[in-house]
Amino acid sequence: MVRMQKYLAETGLCSRRAAKDLMRQGRVTVDGLPMEEVCGLFDPEVSTVAVDGQILGKPQKPVHYLFHKPAGYLTTMDDPQGRPTVKEFLDRLPVRVFPVGRLDMDVSGLLILTNDGDLATRLMHPSYLVPRIYRAQVEGYPTEAELERLRTGKLVISGKPAAPALATMLRGGPDHGWLELTLTEGRRHQVKLMCSGIGHPVKRLKRVAYCDLWLPEDLAPGRTRRLSTRAANRLRAQVGLGPLEG
Repeated sequence: MVRMQKYLAETGLCSRRAAKDLMRQGRVTVDGLPMEEVCGLFDPEVSTVAVDGQILGKPQKPVHYLFHKPAGYLTTMDDPQGRPTVKEFLDRLPVRVFPVGRLDMDVSGLLILTNDGDLATRLMHPSYLVPRIYRAQVEGYPTEAELERLRTGKLVISGKPAAPALATMLRGGPDHGWLELTLTEGRRHQVKLMCSGIGHPVKRLKRVAYCDLWLPEDLAPGRTRRLSTRAANRLRAQVGLGPLEG
């Protein structure tokens, strides 16, 4: 017997968090019955699972990719408004995977793609303090005192203090500066809100690292690169998971 959230993630359909939403919306059925009419556990060997009426395949062997998300795409598999999504890139891969977390439509940079539900859950959970590194072009040129506000954990965004961030000036011009920010929480629009909070709104934003994985300089926007088993196991170890079998 397995939990439906885990099963959906291992098929590469979506993350466990997104699986909860599908179940709440009544879009997941087991042997034709909505999931809420059965139970949280089921036997995949004898039962048929479908989402929106489409029967799912069996769980896949865990795979992990680095993806250079271009700006101009939503980090979702479907958009009711018909805007471009990362689905067109993921559909080119030989296995079904989902993005770990999100980047705003106008943000580019590193996304991890996987069907490893256990890893995705821990990478996104705030208790694991997984670092994410961004490079932001901002209006004006922040002073050291303004950068210190980002580092102290006293800057309030959306009514709640933001966790302390490492903040470094990389370079600047007459009307803008480039910052490198390392965050360990992933609140919605966090980098943009923090920079606006010190009076320097973001003009361009790119994520260059997630945990200890850096966006390769030779990985063009829209391209993917598969992680080796060794690299995937190193990533899993950093969030307290054992190595993959095989």
